[in-house]
Amino acid sequence: MTSSSRGRRPFGARVKAFVALTKPRIIELLLITTVPVMFLAQQGVPDLKLVLITCIGGYLSAGGANALNMWYDRDIDALMERTSQRPLVTGMVSPTECLVFGISLAVVSTLLFGFAVNWLSAWLSLGALLFYVVVYTMILKRRTSQNIVWGGIAGCLPVLIGWSSVTDSMSWAPVILFLVMFFWTPPHYWPLSMKVKDDYARVGVPMLPVIASNKVVARQIVLYSWVMVGVSLLLTPLGYTGWFYTAVALLAGGFWLWEAHGLQNRARAEVTGAKLKEMRLFHWSITYVSLLFVAVAVDPFLR
Repeated sequence: MTSSSRGRRPFGARVKAFVALTKPRIIELLLITTVPVMFLAQQGVPDLKLVLITCIGGYLSAGGANALNMWYDRDIDALMERTSQRPLVTGMVSPTECLVFGISLAVVSTLLFGFAVNWLSAWLSLGALLFYVVVYTMILKRRTSQNIVWGGIAGCLPVLIGWSSVTDSMSWAPVILFLVMFFWTPPHYWPLSMKVKDDYARVGVPMLPVIASNKVVARQIVLYSWVMVGVSLLLTPLGYTGWFYTAVALLAGGFWLWEAHGLQNRARAEVTGAKLKEMRLFHWSITYVSLLFVAVAVDPFLR
């Protein structure tokens, strides 16, 4: 990029571009799984200053991971329709700027967690960032159809961070919620991958829908969905939650299974195109997580 082209980049657009590097909409989902766990750990309202610092630290950490993901994936992002307007592709941010930005956010977030929260949370946060960037982005994404299964571990760690920020320790409750997110990630992401599989195929990323039929993908979605719902119900018999969380988990999980089996039935019937309606499960998956974790936060007040 020439110096003259840099000069034509408006300041406001540049600021928006750097914010876009952090993928704010994805981070919203991560914070939805972090803050409610703090309420569960406290069994009430946690220190609001701690909540704020944890949210800021979590945003900076996840934002750094997302920026580094875009830096590494800039070659395939330029070839995929879904990612063609990302800041590195449009030239609004240079690769060097993105790399420095991502590393800076990683350092600042780790130090913020370490000195303002606790070092257990700091190492978990740094571990999530490194797992997403190194294990998922650099190693798994372009090599195996199981990329999102194991790479999704990075997105499960905010649950542990929310608990550790309050208690500076671990317990079975955050582990169970970690597993809920682990089994949630594939059936959340595979429907989207079914929708844009041509994009992934074009750049050689072996997402499961690229290398397997819709029938196979839908069957995997159903299997993961049943395990996810089953794991989500373990909190109550172990004494961490009560009737309210259980009711929400059953109703939301039941509707999820209805949608998952509906997708499988359409796939078995060899329905394709818009009639497959794979994005219905993708959109519901976001609502499901929001409802489940709101129930996690509210339940301590109803026991």
